[in-house]
Amino acid sequence: MRFLMAHAQRFILYASRSADDAMELATNLAERGEPVVVAAGGDGTLNAVVQGLAGSSTALGVLPAGTMNVFARELGFPFTSLRKSLDVLDQEHIKEVDLFELNGHAFVQMAGVGFDAQVIEETTWETKKMFGPLAYLMSAVRVLGEKPPKMRITCDDGRVEEGVCVLAGNGSLYGGQVKLFRKADNADEMLDALVFTEAGYKLVLDSVKGIATGAIDAGNSSVQYLQARSFKVECNRDVPLEADGEYLGRGSMVSLEPARRKLRVIAPENPKERIFESVVKTLVNIPRRNVE
Repeated sequence: MRFLMAHAQRFILYASRSADDAMELATNLAERGEPVVVAAGGDGTLNAVVQGLAGSSTALGVLPAGTMNVFARELGFPFTSLRKSLDVLDQEHIKEVDLFELNGHAFVQMAGVGFDAQVIEETTWETKKMFGPLAYLMSAVRVLGEKPPKMRITCDDGRVEEGVCVLAGNGSLYGGQVKLFRKADNADEMLDALVFTEAGYKLVLDSVKGIATGAIDAGNSSVQYLQARSFKVECNRDVPLEADGEYLGRGSMVSLEPARRKLRVIAPENPKERIFESVVKTLVNIPRRNVE
């Protein structure tokens, strides 16, 4: 708040009271033809603003002020510095990113059907306030002990997989710094999906192994990695759903499809992480000389 007030002459400030309020504000601003709407908050605030901007030409800006700031990290924002993030906004470099929908609800980073959404569903505000991130782990332990649902996942090209839960990623990151979707690119018009075929300890074991190695589907993993333009998920019972970490209720028929239009965002032109990765690739590809 101090940062916003110190730069209040730069913006017209609107304080949202809820996610619905933030979405309505963003919708009205987009309909007015505003060129940029900046979301100052965490991933929940960001998703609400994305709902309002979806389908419009208004660009999204980000001032990362939440706990995880997953989408800001994905874009390469300096997510620990509001000052540096404002510098990025000033550069006005526009990038178009893919936007997908879970049963009509837009998401820009990821979505979940089943297990992770149930963890969100069962983690109360009171337990989060008391235990912090540990509250999610406590809920996860409870959920792991329950009988999992059965799911049938159909890709738009006809491929079919069966599993107990699904995670879909538009970007590579899940829950913060974890690169769960190693092939994901939020500008390739493809959605990546992880289909977990087993529940219980195997789900945990393969997830931990995948996070450690960077390839969750490698070897004898019970996780299948899919890429497609869209997916249909059929469940044998109603299961929890989430998009960008926001709980969306329950359903047994789920569609994961591209939105009508891509989302325009202000993003760093040369994110530090990507510069580092390009340098590493260059060094790796330098021809070796024979030494005699």
